[in-house]
Amino acid sequence: MADGDAEVPQEAVAAGEEDEECATAAYIPPKPKALDEILKADEDDESLRKYKEALLGGAGGETIIIDANNPNRVIVKSLSIVVADRADQEINLEMSSQEIKDQKIVLKEGCTYKVRVNFFVQRDIVQGLRYQHKVYRKINVDKKTAMVGSYGPKKEIQSWTAAEDEAPSGMLARGDYKIESKFTDDDKHIYKEWTWTLQIKKDWKD
Repeated sequence: MADGDAEVPQEAVAAGEEDEECATAAYIPPKPKALDEILKADEDDESLRKYKEALLGGAGGETIIIDANNPNRVIVKSLSIVVADRADQEINLEMSSQEIKDQKIVLKEGCTYKVRVNFFVQRDIVQGLRYQHKVYRKINVDKKTAMVGSYGPKKEIQSWTAAEDEAPSGMLARGDYKIESKFTDDDKHIYKEWTWTLQIKKDWKD
């Protein structure tokens, strides 16, 4: 999300969004398969068997249920901002939409950080998870879609960490950035949508 003092040209923003949309449109997701079907397929293929075991985390044919009242395959629990040599800042995504919106995560200008999403997978394998976000500061200044991958159901919480990013810097870049985030999959299921705020300061305790 590096920004600097210079204003982001609208043409550059639009071009970036078009490139991203073209890349997303070109991706053809595989047809969804049930857990039993995946387990029985190519049973004699040793490498594929090991891949399935890694994906399922030893669950085998057991149906993993984390929350019987939640029909979704993915339960998104929290978002963390990870900065080297500092405690993670976390937002509990099980709060109400308004409570999440009221949360502010503070970053020192110019620091590098990573976004981490923590979630459970239950019931069945989920294919092609994606994390999307749009960043606003009066105008849309950033838009990203990241492929998270495919995950099998596990009793343990799982997580995905984005590539390292850099906070904007400079006097004009300081302030609040509204971020609209979404966690989806190849089948266009929306498991979680939330809005939160990233606050850029001159220093951590400024």
